[in-house]
Amino acid sequence: MSTISKTISVRAGTDQVWDAVRDIGALHRRLVPGFVVATQVEAEGDTLVRIVTFGNGTTVREPILSCDDDTMRVAWTVEGGLTSHYNASVQVFAGSDGGARVVWIADFLPAAMAPMIDAAMSVGAAAMRKALGALSETPA
Repeated sequence: MSTISKTISVRAGTDQVWDAVRDIGALHRRLVPGFVVATQVEAEGDTLVRIVTFGNGTTVREPILSCDDDTMRVAWTVEGGLTSHYNASVQVFAGSDGGARVVWIADFLPAAMAPMIDAAMSVGAAAMRKALGALSETPA
């Protein structure tokens, strides 16, 4: 199994950042616009599943494993796509400068997918930094 982690820091406060991260149906508007171009959420029993369309046209299903306000963490898995296993999480932490630090971690198989996933997560992290960075420029 491989693990890739991306960390970004922004000046926006943790409450503003967490509000965007926890809005699981608005990836394309609030968290990673451009990287994700459409998000739809469906309920399947007790599980929320988001259907995510990426900027390259790939669509995957992401059952949400948890969305925890206490730890400011969202975790999901992926059905479809190029991996046989994929779990990921995004967690928000207070930054040392009063802003927020966001950590995105993905665990996946096969390990041979690491270069492709790392490149995709780098693009996603850049989109996230831009979107969340803009929060510090708008009133809370």
